[in-house]
Amino acid sequence: MATQVIVVGSYNQDHVWQVDRFPQPGETRRGSGFRTGPGGKGFNQAVACARQDVATVFIGARGKDALGEGAAALAEREGLMGCWQVREDVPTGTAAILVEASGQNQIIVDLAANERLDPDFLRAQSTRFADARVLLVQLENNLDATRAALELGGEHNLTCVLNPAPVHPDLDAGLLGLVDVLTPNESEFAQLCARFLDAEVATDDVASLDDERLHALCRRLCNGSVVVTLGRHGSFVSHGAARRGDEADCYRVAAETVTPVDTTGAGDAFCGALAAGLASTDSARFADAVRQAGRVAAMSTERAGAAVAMPRRDEVAARFR
Repeated sequence: MATQVIVVGSYNQDHVWQVDRFPQPGETRRGSGFRTGPGGKGFNQAVACARQDVATVFIGARGKDALGEGAAALAEREGLMGCWQVREDVPTGTAAILVEASGQNQIIVDLAANERLDPDFLRAQSTRFADARVLLVQLENNLDATRAALELGGEHNLTCVLNPAPVHPDLDAGLLGLVDVLTPNESEFAQLCARFLDAEVATDDVASLDDERLHALCRRLCNGSVVVTLGRHGSFVSHGAARRGDEADCYRVAAETVTPVDTTGAGDAFCGALAAGLASTDSARFADAVRQAGRVAAMSTERAGAAVAMPRRDEVAARFR
């Protein structure tokens, strides 16, 4: 099957502790459970995409260690076409995640090999880009590698999607200019508005802004389409000149009703499924891809874990007939 989506991003081995509540500074609390498994925003999104029955290539960096070897083996089991730069100078990335009883999480990540992804290694994969439809990137790699990926995507006329997470301290407007679709959550949207628009928007207030105000901020932030994910409030879509099959310049898509147990990979589930939807020929409407991405994200919160929690296409179809 020809490649439909390329995901350039991070792999981290997640170490997850369950707690009744997050500890205060200086406080030690007992955990109620522990697990370890695959993660990293890029890898999570690639798995979410591949599980929607879309041919997906994952390009990333790992250490020459047991965690990295496990990552490569897992990618193969998931049906991902893994393209790994193996670094001997740094280890595979890792993350420490606390998940409290409500399902909310706190995360500390050591990106390690992810921050050493070589732009020349990416450019050597140019033929892979030539066959694809969509490129999906995040900000857990070094920015020069992310920029190289976006430039390759532009050269080959891919739909370039940036999930600006976590917001990189050196992110610049020029990189945003290479993007066709931007997918921040509420916190990231507030940070981007403060940095690039000199507009102070509280994270907790983003969902309650009226559509006209949200649309105006999005149009100042990015020339392409912007999808602001709003958690339990669904998502907000703002289009520029290209409406991508939609009738309206901006609109909201409601969230699906679920009972979350772990929200760790929900944003990644959304982005991976959105990329899958944009690569699919099933529908020409952007709104359909956004709605399906919301369903995939919602179902992912009902399972513990990150990459392993991503639902498959047939499971989503059965749940939301």
